[in-house]
Amino acid sequence: MKPGPGPAGLAPLARRVGPRPLALHLAAATSIWTGSKNAWPLSSGDLGSWSPSLGNLSLVSASLAAELANVPPEKLAAALDLESRARLDQFLTGLETYRAHKYRRDLDEPPVVWREGTTRLLDYGGAGPPVLVIPSLVNRAYVLDLDDETSMMRHLAAQGLRPLLVDWGAPGEVERKFTLTDYIAGRLGRALDAIDEPAALLGYCMGGNLALSLALLRPRDVTGVVLMATPWDFHAPMGGAHPVLKALGPALDAMIDVLGELPVDVLQTLFFSLDPTQSWAKFRGFAALDPESDAARRFVALEDWANDGIPLAGGVARECLFGWYGDNSPAAGKWFVAGEPVLPDAVDVPSLHVIPARDRIVPPESARALAAIVPGATMLTPQAGHVGMAVGSRAEREVWEPVAQWLLKL
Repeated sequence: MKPGPGPAGLAPLARRVGPRPLALHLAAATSIWTGSKNAWPLSSGDLGSWSPSLGNLSLVSASLAAELANVPPEKLAAALDLESRARLDQFLTGLETYRAHKYRRDLDEPPVVWREGTTRLLDYGGAGPPVLVIPSLVNRAYVLDLDDETSMMRHLAAQGLRPLLVDWGAPGEVERKFTLTDYIAGRLGRALDAIDEPAALLGYCMGGNLALSLALLRPRDVTGVVLMATPWDFHAPMGGAHPVLKALGPALDAMIDVLGELPVDVLQTLFFSLDPTQSWAKFRGFAALDPESDAARRFVALEDWANDGIPLAGGVARECLFGWYGDNSPAAGKWFVAGEPVLPDAVDVPSLHVIPARDRIVPPESARALAAIVPGATMLTPQAGHVGMAVGSRAEREVWEPVAQWLLKL
């Protein structure tokens, strides 16, 4: 078996370096539980006031306060200490079990039909209409071909399409000088030329923004566009990245100046900041699984992908962090590619917008803002999260299949 484009250089039983950055995950989990134990005596048992907007939480708080009123403080402190230790131990057990798990991704790699620099175009076969699939620049493409049971790419091929996946690879010396124009008008434009016939575009997350821009630049060569969890209004409600980036902007700008790119661990930290509790919750859940189970294997496969990120070229990082998130340039009509504004209302091919209802990375409001502008847009709203819509247990039924059927009708 040839190894797919997954984590490279990993010995069969080598201990993983993730989750990344490991120190941040450990520090956050430790502070959560030790902080609970240490903060309780200072609260004098007062659970505080909850906003009515939080609904049942205010009722739960009142009920809990009543239950604790007659509990001796020393007994409560001992119970809190015991529970904090148990939860931290469960988190550490899950984390260590993941790091030592024997699973390694091992798939036959599809043929490479075009390459330029670090970018490759992988052909998944199929005799039907071509689909150029464009992933984000900050995550590995193989989330769409995770393993032999979870592969949107292979599903599309089996349904009578010819999907071709753009594998960006990590930026090399040339790519580290790229802007989004270089990636879209340059690399993606030439990948589209390599297909040698009009093709549909399918973009995932940031890849959807790239696909949209390419469709506007090359309307005669594009038959339709699928935009999966594609952000547009970067200041939409529920978006947590804007204030974080505003605060960190000067430091990030200085780092990009020095390194010429935005490192993986910095990107991972930004993702982590969207929901700092997610890490300890998922590893505690993993600790309860049988390590030999299919559920455990799926967890490890996805976590390996999540920790196998790609640095972002300096110019691209500035456009995205300070232009998209900082100035909301796409929604403001101020995002330019190859000297032209990216204006969704000028899209003149059919479009399908897949907007997962439980997306925490791209708030649904952000993606719906794009669908509201594109003429004749069709929306699909699966009950899934940002990653779950691509690899979740219901992804095939709720996303892959309707997307395939839509593409076949173009």
